[in-house]
Amino acid sequence: MIGLSPLSVALLCAVVTGTSAGILAWRERPEAGATWLTLLLVGQVWWTTFLVFELEASTLAAKSLWYDVQWLGVVIIPVGWLLFALEYTGRERYVTPRLVAGVFVAPIVTLVVVAVGDPWGLIVADREVASTAVGSFLRVETGPWYYVIAGYTYLLGLFGSIPILQLVRDDARPFRGQSAALIVGTAAPWASSVFHLTGSLPVAGLDPTPLAFAVSGVAYLLALSRFRLLTLAPAPRRRARQLVFEHLHDPAFVIGTEGHVIDLNQSAADTFGIDRRTAIGEPADAVVPRYDDVSAEESDRSPLSIVGSEGRRPYDVTLRRITDGHDRPTGEVVVFHDIGEYLGQQQRLDVLNRVFRHDVRTETNLITGYADRLHADPTDERALSVVKRSAARILELSERTRTASELFNPMTEAPPPVALGALVDETVAALRAEFPAANVSVEGAVPAVRVPAVVRVIAESLCSNAVRHNDSDPPSVWLSATAEAGWIELSVADDGPGIDEAEREVLKRGTETPLEHGSGLGLWIVKWGTNQVGGNVAFDDREPRGTIVTVSVPVRGDADGDADADADADANAGRAETRAR
Repeated sequence: MIGLSPLSVALLCAVVTGTSAGILAWRERPEAGATWLTLLLVGQVWWTTFLVFELEASTLAAKSLWYDVQWLGVVIIPVGWLLFALEYTGRERYVTPRLVAGVFVAPIVTLVVVAVGDPWGLIVADREVASTAVGSFLRVETGPWYYVIAGYTYLLGLFGSIPILQLVRDDARPFRGQSAALIVGTAAPWASSVFHLTGSLPVAGLDPTPLAFAVSGVAYLLALSRFRLLTLAPAPRRRARQLVFEHLHDPAFVIGTEGHVIDLNQSAADTFGIDRRTAIGEPADAVVPRYDDVSAEESDRSPLSIVGSEGRRPYDVTLRRITDGHDRPTGEVVVFHDIGEYLGQQQRLDVLNRVFRHDVRTETNLITGYADRLHADPTDERALSVVKRSAARILELSERTRTASELFNPMTEAPPPVALGALVDETVAALRAEFPAANVSVEGAVPAVRVPAVVRVIAESLCSNAVRHNDSDPPSVWLSATAEAGWIELSVADDGPGIDEAEREVLKRGTETPLEHGSGLGLWIVKWGTNQVGGNVAFDDREPRGTIVTVSVPVRGDADGDADADADADANAGRAETRAR
């Protein structure tokens, strides 16, 4: 460094620290912000290096050349800072090609003006060589565009600093250390530039900003090594929180303090058939289902029955207030938890417990009692008949229990939809084979649609019950099906004694008591199956005798499989509401 001025030596120290930090940042690609931080550091090193060339040049022409070359570094520093700050803090969605092109407009204009020699004096109106105690440098008389680009630089610097400053009070210590180092590394050259523009320095005309880059280099090196700036960045955390909200299985809404929808996740849009683009900004009571009930105190709120894409389902609602750092309310998050599966599982456990505790024990006691009679008299036909009937009853309960466990196991993948016509034909054929004496018929044409596979078990249970509990001689069963607005109504009628009103109430209520319970598992399987697909089951009396059970379930496509498997959500919701009234 023989022959270099002390100022040039100091500037070369800034070049070394800046280059070291730039190499570390470049090696961390493709971590969030690594490329743009490298660009910022390259700009600092470029500016500082050619300032040394300017200081060491001896003529006005040479100094002017190196002064003009420095502008490339000057204009890319604020751009690199802004884009780095956005990516580093997890706001990479703003770093679009359009934004990048936009922020480079003013720097490119500046470089073009410099490249053509600035004949209009927009950046530098006049220049001269000034000899001072710290060296010989170029003193310039600035033009109007100089102040424009300076203001633009400060503006980008401010916008980039806002998200960085938000991390200073972060709960995570590494992020606090990173943000503090970044702020120091950026504030030092900014302060130097402000002092230069305001003429507050003792050496008039000398821009000390490149000298401050030595502080920046040390700060960035500290952030990269000690606080793992790019290897432990907050960007994934912010993105992860966004993903958790967006991909949350439960529908969620964000409501502002004025009662308007601020955001909603995709699950809310899909479940309740909401257009996200038009919903944001609308009053919450016009978008959020049953918002007046949701806003009630949680202690006073029971599960809400709401129609969605899967039919009418029970929802438990969680409402959480959002506050800022000063504990001031800024909004609320409303999350709907579909508890239909939970309630269904609890209900099934209660019923199965009753079956094993009551029905199976009753049949076992009968077998035990009549077995003693058979032991005393092996020719007792009545005792033998009772034992066989009870054993058959236990076997039937066992099969139905197994069916219920397999069918409604949440870990079992749902089978594909089935054609309703084939389902009805198979059910009728199986019923006729099991009960040859029964009259089984299908009324009208069966729609050529597909329905959830669980409808097969529902139809089999309805038909089996219609014959088993029918005292007519011979028993008769009629099946019919209609399709409308994305829903299927499958009806099974019989000429038996009918279903007791108390048993209907038990099914409607969904719970059993020791004194009020169903007579078996068949109707419970029908109810659970329809609930599973968001459908509904209704009971009517048949004239002059018997019962009509009608099951409503959503269509899952046409019979040849070309239609949309999910049908039309809006039509389903409207149909479900009609069924559930």
